[in-house]
Amino acid sequence: MNAFWHRVKYTVQEDLNGLFDKKKKENPLATLNQYFLDAQQQTVEIGKLLERQGRLKEELEQERQDAELMAMKRRRQLELAEATGEEELISFAKAEVEAYEGRVARLSASIQDATHELLSLERKFEEMKHRVKDMRVRQLQLMGKENVTRAEEKMNRFVAPEDMFSTLDHLHAYIENLGGSTPSKQSASSMEQRLESLEKTNANS
Repeated sequence: MNAFWHRVKYTVQEDLNGLFDKKKKENPLATLNQYFLDAQQQTVEIGKLLERQGRLKEELEQERQDAELMAMKRRRQLELAEATGEEELISFAKAEVEAYEGRVARLSASIQDATHELLSLERKFEEMKHRVKDMRVRQLQLMGKENVTRAEEKMNRFVAPEDMFSTLDHLHAYIENLGGSTPSKQSASSMEQRLESLEKTNANS
């Protein structure tokens, strides 16, 4: 079963990598946008892990405090047991003192390690946040560059001198023809009407 899931995971990862490479070639900015979104999500998740690490450290400190209190209590009880001379109580109290003092020592070592690890993680986390912010700046720069390129391309197509003058010449010629065609048609119609009227007059004569 493990081998099966490993193959499935490998196949899916391969497909995803292929799709990622394809998208990267097709649109680098889209790839950067997706990468930035992933980085943001990872930042949030890592921030939650750091918060959890801080809470675990606090729990260790609470456990050590409880162990220290119990160790103090058992030491007092040991003194009382030794004063009474009861060997069973003395033996039990000594074992308890050793157990709690050992727990305090182990917890102190764990807290020291957890403190160093937490500080290291926090430094790396701050570095990661700076990199994500730099990535955002780069993303905005590229988006601005893309917008400028698209705007220039559209404007160049619209206001290209040869296209513009050609279009204006055609428009001017069209208006001239439109304006000149109306009187000629009207004139032709008037002449036709006069000829028809002349024919009628000659026919009645």
